[in-house]
Amino acid sequence: MRSDSGYGEDGIYWDESKGRWYGSVSLGFDSGGKRLRRKVSGKTKTEVKDKLRELHSDLDAGVRTSASYTVDQAVADWMREGRDGRSARTLRRDELILRPVLAGIGGIPLHALRTHDVRRALSELATSRSSATVALTHNCLVRAIRHAESGDHVRRNVAALVKPPPGKGGGRPSRAMTAGQAAALLRAATQDGYLGAYVILSLTTGIRTEEARALRWDHVDLDGDPGAGVPPHIAVWRSVRAGSDTKTERSRRTLGLPQSAVAALREQRKRQAAAQLAAGELRQDHGLVFTSSTGRPLDVANVGRGFRALCEKAGVGGSWSPRELRHTFVSLMSESGMAVEEIARLAGHSSSRTTEVVYRHELRPVITAGADAMDRMFDRMMGRPG
Repeated sequence: MRSDSGYGEDGIYWDESKGRWYGSVSLGFDSGGKRLRRKVSGKTKTEVKDKLRELHSDLDAGVRTSASYTVDQAVADWMREGRDGRSARTLRRDELILRPVLAGIGGIPLHALRTHDVRRALSELATSRSSATVALTHNCLVRAIRHAESGDHVRRNVAALVKPPPGKGGGRPSRAMTAGQAAALLRAATQDGYLGAYVILSLTTGIRTEEARALRWDHVDLDGDPGAGVPPHIAVWRSVRAGSDTKTERSRRTLGLPQSAVAALREQRKRQAAAQLAAGELRQDHGLVFTSSTGRPLDVANVGRGFRALCEKAGVGGSWSPRELRHTFVSLMSESGMAVEEIARLAGHSSSRTTEVVYRHELRPVITAGADAMDRMFDRMMGRPG
């Protein structure tokens, strides 16, 4: 059988010792004059012809990788070459999270990986891991193969065709506080000199925890410019992520401040100035809005502990996490009737679709603006009190 794609002659032969049919395609010669070949095998001659046809399709698409290039190698290349700007902690997390599935599919040549291989590996993982872990594992695998695809190691990303299965129950889903709980927390926060301003700002603006911890005073304007119609605001341009950048480009945003946040930040500035004056050179100054008692950046674990203690003091229970301030913000904005597109802008999401997926439990499920407007209109028409 002769190839029509210009890669040389296809050879098909029977190997008696192995009891299989083999086929090969000549790819020409390397710089040393050695002939390059790609081989396939199968139980029948027809199966080998089909595999050769697929091999030619790969070659026509520009795929030039070795037939022995495995999923393990693809992941290793992605971890080494495709993770610019990622922190060592993130790299280590992704390495560990991929380890269970690679135990099952890592040795498979990438060109031979099929959707059922990926689906089986994820299904096995789902028996002992949470849905979030399964989804993150799938995401990492998709990105690793996409990197291989960009390097002409494979023609299509089969992992992207697989929907990750739900994982084992476990891991408490994020929640949002009710308006009454949020009000109680705000009252308690006004009396807390450690995390009070942090909580008030997070709850009333919806900024991410990593954005709040990285907020600098030179990105805070508590006066605005009333003459020009510019309100007090914060510029959310940094986070504690690797490289100090925000999560996405759309996450860079300037947010107007409600008066409660302005008052809390004014008190925070006074407390910091007094602490600096008392400690002198012993206190570090990083220019951050929220710091430890020694002026150092806030530790995420300490923030979690302090927040749970503040929630207990507020009477809303101690099982809350700081990230749920953001969920509460989205919930309260949605409850007020704000459109999801506007909430997405405030939250710094790349699209309203992200808001709908990530915060689907917090968004008001029924659009009531029309009904509310009609009620008000007919109340006036009928002379009923509004």
